[in-house]
Amino acid sequence: MSKLVTIYGGSGFVGRYIAQKMAREGWRVRVAVRRPNEALFVKPYGVVGQVEPVFCNIRDDASVRAVMQGAAAVVNCIGILVEEGANRFDAVQAEGAARIARIAAEEGVDSLVQISAIGADNTSPSAYGRSKAAGEAAVLEHFPRAVILRPSIIFGPEDQFFNRFAGMARMSPVLPLVGATTRFQPVWVEDVAAAAVKGVLGKAAPGVYELGGPEVKTFRELMQMMLAIIRRRRLTFDIPMPIARLQGTLLDLGSKLTGGLLTNRLLTRDQVANLARDNVASPHVRGLGDLGIEPTPMEAVLPEYLWRFRSTGQYEAITSSARNLR
Repeated sequence: MSKLVTIYGGSGFVGRYIAQKMAREGWRVRVAVRRPNEALFVKPYGVVGQVEPVFCNIRDDASVRAVMQGAAAVVNCIGILVEEGANRFDAVQAEGAARIARIAAEEGVDSLVQISAIGADNTSPSAYGRSKAAGEAAVLEHFPRAVILRPSIIFGPEDQFFNRFAGMARMSPVLPLVGATTRFQPVWVEDVAAAAVKGVLGKAAPGVYELGGPEVKTFRELMQMMLAIIRRRRLTFDIPMPIARLQGTLLDLGSKLTGGLLTNRLLTRDQVANLARDNVASPHVRGLGDLGIEPTPMEAVLPEYLWRFRSTGQYEAITSSARNLR
């Protein structure tokens, strides 16, 4: 019988790509999510019954253990960018990661891969970064041979970075940027998934890997690249950090005054703290090259899914050619 891998958060942006690759490797894939009915799209990733979404509450021991039964490997992709309800940074990214690692050790799981993030640091000014670091420490405490992957910003068809700002550019003549000079090293989602699969298959040495693409660019440079791809001219301007912190504080306050009914998804003070620090892989930490993965450049992928934000969509080349005939 083929081996089983449980992927916590396996229907999310990164998780779905790991699920696809593990299915191609011939593994049975259990996709552990909060809402299985919204994750039915993962079932066609394999043959009938090979990939199955199941319910799991990462904050509950019994729930985490139930979906891990019989698994030879575990991947934890669960993470949040904004706190909402009971899903707090510590509960999800620190305590949740610790729970998965502890139970994996108790259940005799062979391999564990933890998806973390560049910026995981227990001295980080952001709660997000501190909770990621706490999660990493807990994982290594309970499961010392774990593989921990820290990607920079991840790009791909479902990303919430380039898609978000391209959508804004379609509607607005200006793009306000918080941390315009902050440097990023975007990495393709397929490369991150390939790294995770190597961890599952025992083809990666235990420890931490920081994953970045072949290019390091500032936030402003990334937006200029995106605008060139979608063929739109927009004014970009930098919001000074003190003003951004004030905006984040006011938006956070507005969310609290509504009792959390209106979640602040625009700009939180914690996000401002993250945007003030470079998000680049350290040359002193193992990376994609150590896993035998050649990082994919952005220009090879971005046009494949950002074309829909062009004024003429996929017909841009035809339209441009027609203009030359006039």
